[in-house]
Amino acid sequence: MSQPKIFNLPDVGEGLTEAEIVKWHVQVGDTVEINDTIVEIETAKAIVELPCPFEGVVTDLMVAEGATVEVGAPIIAVTAEGGDGAAAPASETAAPPAKEAVPVADEPGIVSAPPKEQPKRQPVLVGYGVKEGATKRRPRKAPNGAPPPVPPSAPPAREAAVTAPPAPRPQPVENGMPLAKPPVRKMAKDLGVDLATITGSGPRGSITREDVLAAQSAPAAPAAQAGPREERTPVKGVRKATAAAMSQSAFTAPHVTEFLQVDVTRTMETVRRLRELPEFADVKVSPLLLVARALITAVARNPRVNATWVDGPSGAEIVVKRYVNLGIAAATDRGLIVPKVKDAQNLDLPGLARALHELAAKARAGKASPADLSDGTITITNVGVFGVDAGTPILTPGEAAILAFGQIRDMPWVHEGELAIRKVTTLSLSFDHRIVDGELGSRVLRDVGDMLEDPVRMLAWS
Repeated sequence: MSQPKIFNLPDVGEGLTEAEIVKWHVQVGDTVEINDTIVEIETAKAIVELPCPFEGVVTDLMVAEGATVEVGAPIIAVTAEGGDGAAAPASETAAPPAKEAVPVADEPGIVSAPPKEQPKRQPVLVGYGVKEGATKRRPRKAPNGAPPPVPPSAPPAREAAVTAPPAPRPQPVENGMPLAKPPVRKMAKDLGVDLATITGSGPRGSITREDVLAAQSAPAAPAAQAGPREERTPVKGVRKATAAAMSQSAFTAPHVTEFLQVDVTRTMETVRRLRELPEFADVKVSPLLLVARALITAVARNPRVNATWVDGPSGAEIVVKRYVNLGIAAATDRGLIVPKVKDAQNLDLPGLARALHELAAKARAGKASPADLSDGTITITNVGVFGVDAGTPILTPGEAAILAFGQIRDMPWVHEGELAIRKVTTLSLSFDHRIVDGELGSRVLRDVGDMLEDPVRMLAWS
């Protein structure tokens, strides 16, 4: 007899403890081969497709879509074809005949017994309900003409008439218009009050000046709100991981943020010229490309900003990275994720442009792998795409600095001694003050600003 093989949820990234089952690609009874995609899971970092390590027939999906399970928990069972791991036939699994129900005492003085056979329903007149037993004729009137006595359970007709709501009083009209004197009509028109909505208090129900004034001062009824008044969303996946990481960063690393306004008119001209070059024909060129190159160059000039704080058994250490894994924050339907361009310092400008384009496309499609989202050293967040000028970004845990790039706007600017309209943006650099002091942070921000004011400096400093 072939025993089913159980596939346990693996750790698809470093240190992951749980994942959500997003979508099953197989169903019970399907035949699978080794490395067939069987399920999509969402971890704290990305959506990952898991391949099947066995071949055979799927005999059990142990976790429903949308459920979150811990790493190591069983999620699917596969039995080799020809084995006996499938469900038993109906004749073997049929339930035994039910025993005769026996009254059971549920509470003192109350006994639950099988329901008795219901009496046969009889057809009745529509609107009078269903009545058990034979119907009875209405008793004849008494010989003296007196009405028959009213049963106690039926309320007298007189009482029913008293409790009925009164009919609304018709609005008095004259020549097809609400009844009101000409001065009252003019006042209502000047005040924007609809006379048809007012119940008059004057003679014969006519509308008075006081009625119009009261209608004008009466608060408008609030509009009914469509749908539920609140919406609750479970915190899981990327949102849960982001919340934990930001809380850890905000309350662990002492943040400092500095701001710098920069004239990027020459950067915008450089972007336009790069788009015309054949080396960039198949890739998008945006100002973010030059911001990324400027930050990579600034890191080479100021290596300590590309570091991390480590608390080890022998004490704290500052570890300076001699490589740049550049993180680019991306807003997706699943939340904020930060894919990394690995060893960005080794890429030329066209290579960096392609890497940024590919990572952005993978992030939007939910295809960024855990490796794409791990081991960053410094990050850029482009808040300008949302029409925002600046912000105070929170550090990615384990990194010493993050650069926010604001929107580019036409602004009055003193250029070569004269007032002119220039392309201006605001840069914000947040840094871990345990690693980066004010002098180093200011120098890095100034270096990035200088290269964006004059992109030729990137060539001189690279």
